[in-house]
Amino acid sequence: MADESRYADMTGDELKAELEKRELLKSGKKDALIARLEDDDVAQGGTAPEDQAPDPAADEQPDAEKPARRRRRGAAETTTGTRRDSEARPAPRAPDGTIEVRAKAKYVRIAPRKARLVMDHVRGKDVGDARALLKHTPRAAAGDISKLLESAVANAENNFELDPDELKVARAFVDEGPTIKRFQPRALGRATPIKKRTSHMTITLTTTTKDGT
Repeated sequence: MADESRYADMTGDELKAELEKRELLKSGKKDALIARLEDDDVAQGGTAPEDQAPDPAADEQPDAEKPARRRRRGAAETTTGTRRDSEARPAPRAPDGTIEVRAKAKYVRIAPRKARLVMDHVRGKDVGDARALLKHTPRAAAGDISKLLESAVANAENNFELDPDELKVARAFVDEGPTIKRFQPRALGRATPIKKRTSHMTITLTTTTKDGT
């Protein structure tokens, strides 16, 4: 047969190179490689190896009439189409209809009493005023609360397309988290307990406009 003699003259490396070019499995003996190429020729409508001169009429064939290239078994299928733009999700609303976007930080290593001293000043402020207040507050909790405020603003801006300039802090509170217990050795073989308290902080933002638009 013509096809068998054509592939029979090729070496094993040449057969594997041809199989790799066609994205086919290139493992096995020479007879299996030749059979795989012949099967692919039948499926592709007669693909010639590299050493055979190409047919000029084949290059002029329209793209619509060219046979589709068979995808390698087990290979992931990829698409080049652009992703459809999805509309912004509606922002969550309170029972009274106001918009509420929340951010929460858990297990913050600071005592709740110290965090509440700063959180009480932020409650009810606009986002710009709250940022300025936290920037100039000389307390350790101001840094953690500032990060939490920026997280809430990012949630409102990226997830629900809200304007950060029209947001204010509706609710801000600190809950007590678990206490880490340690001990300090003291005199006469005694041990003094040390309580390292943690906090759960929550900030809820809302819009300054009445309808939230």
